[in-house]
Amino acid sequence: MKQRTFLAILLLLFAAEILTLAIFALSDTETLQDSVAVNEAVHSVQDNWDRLAQHKNAAGLSYVVLDLDGNVRYRTKDGLSETKNQAIIHRDTILELETGGNAVGWILIANDSIPAMQAQKRHTALFLAIAACLQGCICAGYLLYIHHTMIRPFSQLKGFAERIADGNLDIPLEMDRRNLFGAFTEAFDLMRSELKKARIAQAKANADKKELVAKLSHDIKTPVASIKAACEVGAVLAETQKSRDNYVQIIRKADQIHTLITNLFTAALEELSQLTVTPGCMEGKELEVLLLNADYLHRTAVPAVPDCLLYADRLRLQQVFDNLFANSYKYADTRIDLTVCQDGGCLAVTLEDYGGGISPAELPLLKEKFKRGTNIKDIEGSGLGLYISDYFMKEMHGELTVENGKHGFKATVKIALEGICQSTI
Repeated sequence: MKQRTFLAILLLLFAAEILTLAIFALSDTETLQDSVAVNEAVHSVQDNWDRLAQHKNAAGLSYVVLDLDGNVRYRTKDGLSETKNQAIIHRDTILELETGGNAVGWILIANDSIPAMQAQKRHTALFLAIAACLQGCICAGYLLYIHHTMIRPFSQLKGFAERIADGNLDIPLEMDRRNLFGAFTEAFDLMRSELKKARIAQAKANADKKELVAKLSHDIKTPVASIKAACEVGAVLAETQKSRDNYVQIIRKADQIHTLITNLFTAALEELSQLTVTPGCMEGKELEVLLLNADYLHRTAVPAVPDCLLYADRLRLQQVFDNLFANSYKYADTRIDLTVCQDGGCLAVTLEDYGGGISPAELPLLKEKFKRGTNIKDIEGSGLGLYISDYFMKEMHGELTVENGKHGFKATVKIALEGICQSTI
């Protein structure tokens, strides 16, 4: 509806400008003198030739009266042609005056078409200038409307797609059902929600797999240990060397099976090596942008970051703060206290919510894979956020610590400073 209104107003203004130019181009700027008024002025001057000082302009025209020598005998106002040459240049009307059948002078009646044409030019230029300003304002408003309804939603979709590609499925996509892409963005957020459900299901499957591997390891190790023990006894009691060698071979195979089972149990913890982290130099001011991006519900005031150079991977550091803020939103749903200060060779960023924290006995386990507090079992989650964040910070030569603060859960991200970190690498 707004698009149609903008376009309709623009078309009306354009049509008005074309019409104004056409009228100006086709209009006749020459105005004919009123012959009755001219005759009246001539006769009035001729009748009062000897007493022009008392002569009154009854015709309503602008004119100058000259005698035969070119001297001005009378003028209705200043600024008129006072010689016949000037009158010719200004295209004034020049008529001879007679009294008693003898020529006594001339009357120079001013041509009023030039002021009228100048006034018409001024009015036309003023109208076109106003129309152009209105068009400029409408175009600027239309561009702002296009930016608000098209460009900004696409920019949000780009950032959203990057987060999805990086595996961050906790931050929803803001939707405005009133703009052109409302349903489009809703479909994208629905995709995020479905991907998140699939991720949770995958995490649960991985947890189930881990539990199954642990159970199988226990179930298999027990009979293998029995077989190994029986073979050790058999090797001692064997009467021939061949029998003893056979028992030893069985013992070796039992040890091999034990090793394979142990490797199978630890293999689930090796996939993080596929996530690449490439830290580099990053200005401290960029950290403010990362914190503002992560706090999409505006639960905290981002403090000023000291001027410094950080050694970090911008993308992975964004993921760390996204995970921390998302956990606070999900599990505490309170305001967040945020502080930034230098701590030795690091810049420490501390987040603390007002959710009451978790059991002290569970704190050391939170950074392990699939570990979550027992007080949040009814809230969906995979238990991977802190595990991945801790891995990222270690790869960036930083540190992630978690503890219970005065009011709730407290997480501190220590980011290495560029100069100090490079001197230690």
